[in-house]
This record gives sequence, C-alpha cells and structure tokens, in this order.
Amino acid sequence: MQPRPFNKPVLLKAAVLIVILGAAAGSAQAAEPISVDRQSGLLHLVRQDCGSCHGMTLKGGLGPGLLPVNLQDKPDDTLVDIILDGVPETPMPPWRPLLAPGEAAWIVTQLKKGLK
Repeated sequence: MQPRPFNKPVLLKAAVLIVILGAAAGSAQAAEPISVDRQSGLLHLVRQDCGSCHGMTLKGGLGPGLLPVNLQDKPDDTLVDIILDGVPETPMPPWRPLLAPGEAAWIVTQLKKGLK
C-alpha cells in the first residue's frame, strides 16, 4: 500500500486557519479586562517610571513626548511593541517582564486619550 500524497491546498488552508486562530487567541488575551486597581497601578507606573525619562508631564525629556499630539500618527501595535520590548541602543527599557501585552495596549490607549 502506497502512502497518499499530501494535499497541498488542504495543508495550506489548515496552516492559515491555525494562524488565524492563534491571532484570535492572542487578541482575546489582550482584550481581558484590567481591574481598577491594576489600572491605577499602571497609571502610577506611567507617571513615575515613564515620566522619569519622558518628563513628569509627559511633554518630553530624555525620551520623546507622550502626549496625544505626539502619538496620534503612531500605530498602536508599534507603540505596544516599544513598551514591551524597549528600543535597543537607547535608554528605553523593555517592560515585558512587568507588563502583559493587554496592559501595554491599555497604556497606549490612555496615552492617546491623554492621561487625566
């Protein structure tokens, strides 16, 4: 009995489906609600830790300004990546050890709205 050859179109469709389902699972994780206490902690982190380089009023300092006007043309996913992974060869550190991707996305949303 000879083995059946692989059906390449079916394998391709299966691979695409796996990628789509994986992306959906990742976005579902990012959409998990963040508790009010954690939101408060994240805002404190932005004001204190981010503010130490980006300016206490987030208008800029060692790092660029983080006001809505500075961020409006930047894609959210790029900003999330910068927060999580830092910027090599600059003082911008990676925050991935302390933040989940959904938390970084929440921070980006808050920065683009303007912190209260």
